Formats: sequence, structure tokens, C-alpha cells
Amino acid sequence: MPLANEEVMACFGLRVLSKALTQPQARHLRRALSSSTVIGGNGGVSGVAVKRVTISNFWSVLDDLRVRVREADFVAVDLEMTGVTSAPWRQSFEFDRSDVRYFKVKDSVEKFAVVQFGVCTFQWDASLGSFIAHPAQEVEALKNLGAVYDDDLLSFFGNFKDDVEIPIASTTDLLFMERMKIRFHEWRENLLRCSENHAPEGSSCGSKMQFQTVFLKKCPAVLLNGFTSHQLRLIQLVIRKHFKDLLYVRVSGDSCSWQKLVVYVNSQKDIAILMEEIKEDQRRSKEEKVHLAVGFRHIVDIFISEKKLIVGYNCFLDIAHIYDKFVGPLPCSKEDFVMSLHKIFPYVIDTKHLINANHVMQYLMKRSKKSLSSAFAILCPKIYSGFQDSTSVSSVVKVHVQADETGSSYWNSGAKHEAGFDAFMTGCVFAQACSHLGIKFDQESVPMDLPNSDRLQTYINILFHSRAVIDLRTGAESLDSGYKRKYPKIEFSKIALIWGFSSKLRPNDMQEILGKVFGTASVLSVFYIDGTAALIQFSKEEFVDQFLVLKDTLEKDDGPISLLHPLAELLVGGETRAANYDAYGEICSSSAMKFSFAGQAEAIGIKWKTRLRTLKEDKESPLSQVDNCREQLYAIENDT
Repeated sequence: MPLANEEVMACFGLRVLSKALTQPQARHLRRALSSSTVIGGNGGVSGVAVKRVTISNFWSVLDDLRVRVREADFVAVDLEMTGVTSAPWRQSFEFDRSDVRYFKVKDSVEKFAVVQFGVCTFQWDASLGSFIAHPAQEVEALKNLGAVYDDDLLSFFGNFKDDVEIPIASTTDLLFMERMKIRFHEWRENLLRCSENHAPEGSSCGSKMQFQTVFLKKCPAVLLNGFTSHQLRLIQLVIRKHFKDLLYVRVSGDSCSWQKLVVYVNSQKDIAILMEEIKEDQRRSKEEKVHLAVGFRHIVDIFISEKKLIVGYNCFLDIAHIYDKFVGPLPCSKEDFVMSLHKIFPYVIDTKHLINANHVMQYLMKRSKKSLSSAFAILCPKIYSGFQDSTSVSSVVKVHVQADETGSSYWNSGAKHEAGFDAFMTGCVFAQACSHLGIKFDQESVPMDLPNSDRLQTYINILFHSRAVIDLRTGAESLDSGYKRKYPKIEFSKIALIWGFSSKLRPNDMQEILGKVFGTASVLSVFYIDGTAALIQFSKEEFVDQFLVLKDTLEKDDGPISLLHPLAELLVGGETRAANYDAYGEICSSSAMKFSFAGQAEAIGIKWKTRLRTLKEDKESPLSQVDNCREQLYAIENDT
């Protein structure tokens, strides 16, 4: 039976914000912990008391954090990033093969920065019969001063080059762009009118403008808040096409976020000055953040040297970021990454996989969402809400929080997406899960040997990886037991990739066209990667080759007969390209940055329209299929 009176104590939180880096002159935090708060039971509270530590005293806290990590029985981690996907087609899809999923993770890791690194150490205290938990948050861990990051996230001069694509998807987009053009025109005209009349700043003249005017480096500007990423792209297009003296600018804000502005500049000289000033600010800020990241590298070194049990929640991306930012560039292949990762971090637990794979956890979670906050609310209700909910699981792990009497603040228990608190929740969920698995902490020696616990071996080094789980010891993948398919069983050898077709074609249209050629049951599913590309799953592998050969034959035929073929509708415009599934992986593996999949394919230099597979050693080789296709066209010609 699980132990009923365990306690987890959070002593202080480490919070390092992205502000100007100063010399470490802060007070040393190694002092007796003098105040305490109990969470759980009848006198629970709804927050976790934490120490707020800014960047100015990070270095003084670093030594203390080293000790905490070295003495910990396990370390829970959580990262917050500046972004997850660089384009819609970079999202993880059900039709992604394991190598493709890795390429997408690799792209995300290389293009986005870590802005919060949450660390929560858990140490068993036999005398208290409890865990001691130390949540630590957050260190900004930017990558090196690489060209990719310079060109992407720090490219503050946002007026697009001519070759950048912004798809205009609907009439709504056109109306939005026209409305923005009018509003920016009115703002600009009012700005000039006020300037000519020498109206003082803050006068009623400025209040008549539809946009609120702010200033960037003494230049009047509009702060773009409340717009979606797609709307921001449309705004950039409007600015580039219609306004020579307005600039779209992106600069880093005060809280690890990006501010988007449209700035008025009245001369090329002013543009050059503004660009240099912002560039210098960004360079200085980035160097400061990298300096901080180098300091935090010592903590990651302890993870590695001490072979700590690392606990995360849906943490494949987090672990990949840690590897990339603090160990080295991600390997080119998933196999090499898994092999290298296992050598560095030999013991990793993904609590999402633990919950999905264990029947006891599944029963406790019932039909609840498998998010971290949901697991925390159900498995640790006293911590989550401060009182025992009769509909919740009886809490096994109680939490005893101790914090320094000075500088304490409260972390609201609902503060998800704060890396330190998420790491704390992750550790609490794992400790609770261990209890439900039958691990009796009161019988464990000090230090505990959780990595070698028989009850955890089924779950150690198996990470949830986008509908699948990957075993870090072998690299083997299997479908996650809790995943429910949305499409028929996917067989990649039966899938063809198509892109560059007319935007008017919908999935049903494409399925109908192919059904006319190969039979109504020949196409199992059509999956749109984005508006420019699709994956077609056929019922038979030979249909892939037949489709590619037929497409190639039709495009090379100069006669009018090819126009009568049903497949001709798919080839309208002459830009439709096709290949087997391997081409999808190749295009996804490229580090080029294009908003559309078709644009990405073009960016990596694909010139061919159809790529045929190598010749097979059977009667249905592509060469014989060409002959068959020609015979079909000849039959059509004779019929007409």
C-alpha cells in the first residue's frame, strides 16, 4: 500500500528574468529557512510560497542550486520556449513517420529559444518522512550567436523581401488588409498634421487617431497588440506595398516576449539610424542572455555527471532543447540523437507516458484530459485547490512548503506555463504516481535508488513523442497505448506526396479524381499538410508508382488526348509536383524557412515535377507501367 503521510516541501523558487545583466552583488541566499506554510489538509492554501530571484542575484543563487541538484533523488524539469512551430506544416501530424517527427522537433529546437528553464529538485528526508522540493525558475537560455537565429527571431526589420510568401486565403483577408490600409493611412496623416501644427505630445490631436501612438527610439509608432500571427503577416504585406515611410519592427520586450510595432520614419537616414540602434540593443541583450545561459550550463553538467533521474511531462521537446542549448547541436538523425542522449541522460521519466501506460493511473484519471494541469489537479487535489474535493482522488502526497522569510511571494496554483511551477507540478505528479505504483518511500534508504526501482523499469527512458513512444535505450518506437486513430492504419509505402496543385481542390475533390483513375476504393485517405500540399494514402503500394508514372506520362504528352484524362484536373497550372513519401521527409529535414510547404520545396531546389522510384525487379516496374499508361491513352484516343 502507498505511504499515507508523505510530504513534499518547497523551500524556495528561483526566478531569473530577462533584464539587463549586472555584476553579481546580491546577498547570498544560504540562510536558515525560517517560515513555513502547510499546503493540504484542512488549512490548505491555494499557492506555493517561492523566493523571487532576479537576474542580478542569479550568480549568488547558483552555488546553492548546484548543491540542491547534486543532493536530489530526482530532478523535475520544464521549459518554456519562444515558439514551437515555425510554419503550419511544421506541426506534428498523424501521417508523420518517426524520422519526420524528429526533423520537426529539430527544426523547432534550432529556430526557437528557451526563455524559462524550470528546475525542481526533490530530495527524500528520512527524518521527516517526506520529500524536500526546491522549485527553481527561470533562466533564459538563448543559443549561440548563430546566423539562423539572427536571420529569424532577431530580424527586427520586418519589411519582407520580395520572395516571402503570404497566402491570401479568403475574402476576409482582403477586407482585413483594406481596413488596415485605411487605418494606417489615417494614423499617418493625423501624425503628419499634428506635426505640422506643432501639437504637443499627448494633446487632443493624438487622441483622434484610431491607433494609440507610442515611441520607439523617439520615432512615433503603433504597438500591435491583439492580432493573430496571420493578421500580423497581412499587416506586414500592407505596410510593404502601400507605405514607404512606415516600417514593421519586432523588438524584444521586458518579459521574454516580442513587441511588434509599425514605426514612422521620414527619411532613409532615419531608417539607418533606427536600424543600428535597435541592432545594438538586440546584440547587447543577446550577449547578456548567452552569458547567463553559460552560467546555467554548470547545473546541466551536474545532471550529466551525477546521472540524475530527470523527470518531465511530455518532455521530448524539452530534453531536445536541453541537449541543443547546453550539450551540442542536435544530430542529423533520430537514431544518432537517441543514442547520444541516452549516454548523457541515462535515466529519464516522462510522466505523461507513465499516466498513459499504467492502468492504475488511467483509472484515477478516468476520462480527464492528459494535460499536466489536469493530472496535477486530480492526483494532487489538496495542493491544487487547498481543500479536499469529494470528487477528486484522495491525495497521498502532502506538501509542506518552507520559504525564506524575506522576498517570499506566492505562486498561484493555477500558474501553468510558468516553467518553475510546471516543474514543481511535474515532480508532485511523479511522486504521487510512485506511491500509487507501490513504492514505499518510508522503506527506502538514503539516498534513494529510484532509477533502479523494479516498479519503474517499465517507464524509465520511454518518452512520449507525438502519438508514439520512443525507447531511449533502443531507439524503437511504438504507437502510444492511449492514442485513438483518426485515419486508417498508415502504411508509408502506400503514400504519395503532392504539392503545388490548384488551391481550389479540396480533399474530396482529390479523392474523387484519383478514384476515377484507380477505382473508388483505391484511396483510403487524403491528408492536407497545408493549403499547398497533401499526402495520399492508397490501398495498394503499386498505386503509388502507377500514379507517379501516369502523372509523368501525361505531363510529357504534347497531344490533346492528355487533356481528356481524369488526372488532368489535378495538373492544371503545370506546377503540380509529386513523389513518394521519402520526399516528404527530405523537405521536412531542410532548415529553410518558408510559410508554405510548396515554398519550402522550392527553397531547397526541387526542380523536377515528378520523381519516380527506382526500377523494381518485377513485371510492374515503372518502365512497364509507362507502357501501360501509354496503352491507356491510346485506348482513350481511339474511343474518341
